[in-house]
Amino acid sequence: MSETHGTRRIHYAAMLRLPGVPLFMVTSSVARLPIAMASIAFLLYVQRMTGTFADSGLVSGSVLLGVACGTVLQGRLIDTFGMRRALAPVLVVFTLVAAANFWAVETHAPVAVLAASAFLFGLTQPSVSPASRVVWVKEVPSGRALEAALTYEAISLEVFFILGPALAGILAALPWAGTGLLVTVVLLIGGSLAFLATPLVGHAGRSESRGEARRLERLESKRLSRELLRNPGMHTLVLIAVGFGILLGTVEVVAPAVAVDAGHLALGGALIGAWSLTSVVFGLLYGIRPWPQALHRRTPVLLAAFAVLIGLMALPHSFAGFVITLMVAGTLITPQATVHSLLVDRVAPAAASGEAFAWVVTAVTLGLGLGQGIAGPLYSKFDAAPALLGAVLIGLLIAGVAWLRRATLLPAAAIVHPTTAPAMAPHSETTA
Repeated sequence: MSETHGTRRIHYAAMLRLPGVPLFMVTSSVARLPIAMASIAFLLYVQRMTGTFADSGLVSGSVLLGVACGTVLQGRLIDTFGMRRALAPVLVVFTLVAAANFWAVETHAPVAVLAASAFLFGLTQPSVSPASRVVWVKEVPSGRALEAALTYEAISLEVFFILGPALAGILAALPWAGTGLLVTVVLLIGGSLAFLATPLVGHAGRSESRGEARRLERLESKRLSRELLRNPGMHTLVLIAVGFGILLGTVEVVAPAVAVDAGHLALGGALIGAWSLTSVVFGLLYGIRPWPQALHRRTPVLLAAFAVLIGLMALPHSFAGFVITLMVAGTLITPQATVHSLLVDRVAPAAASGEAFAWVVTAVTLGLGLGQGIAGPLYSKFDAAPALLGAVLIGLLIAGVAWLRRATLLPAAAIVHPTTAPAMAPHSETTA
């Protein structure tokens, strides 16, 4: 065991010694931390200004719907123009949109205006996280160093989703309710500017192909995208990711709402961070001996179990009892996120794995937006139990459909026509 840990330390050390990597890691971290803060900061900001979780749930859900759309659109812009030429104009627009959002909330604009401006906030939020992964793949030599880099990327993102909501909740409890959102915007703008200024981003954004070779690359990319959209395994995986997001989004509204109603405003975001913490701890233990062993069975089973555990939160109990059931439900977050990543490599062609992963992230974000947008009004009108149980029923229904479609989650090699495999192999090597 000590030898394994020592080897891993060597891999991380090799990664850190690469030129430009330490600066890149710092700037990408600053830019990615607020991604997990935005929707919670919006939720608590609008709730304190309007006094209702119905409006704030719709607004925070609109942010996530905007992020879901913006991730895809900005990904296409990055592929076409490169990172700096694509994200720099987006950052300028985002700055203006963020200012407009503060104005809308502070002037008590109608909820329709708040939702529309929040959607634009998410749409123009710089997609630093996907861009960061691209830089690692392009700039770090393949092998153990790259594996260490991508592992760091995944772990750091999970840590941000623990710290981000908790930080947003604490800042939102300060005298000015918009403090959490203001810090989020400052970190996004400052971190993104620093990220784009790093030498690694500048180098990774340049395409080595020119003229006809570049045109052929784009044609091949479009062909792979069309294949991916017709892939039944991707359809199943995206459906599961949406269901996972709906359950997450519902809890992200209900948990802070329950905390506020119980007189614990500062705990609103901290509860979300806490259930992410139990997620990481249990995820490490679950990874040692996962069950079910077969991935195509494990995915729907985990989604159904997650829905059932969230259903326990709807049972009548004290605030302490609610927190305990929340922590228990959180244990199944990381195992699901892990299996989603594993299934991307299984059901999608290797050359399209990056886009496939982006679609899964977009699906989860879309589900988060839908969950938050629906849970807010339901909680305000009916309380926690109906809001939670509505999401539970949707989650169980999607898990049932996924179980019926589980054969589509078998390895791609088992379902892809053999004549297409050789054509993909060379492109896979150049992409990696």
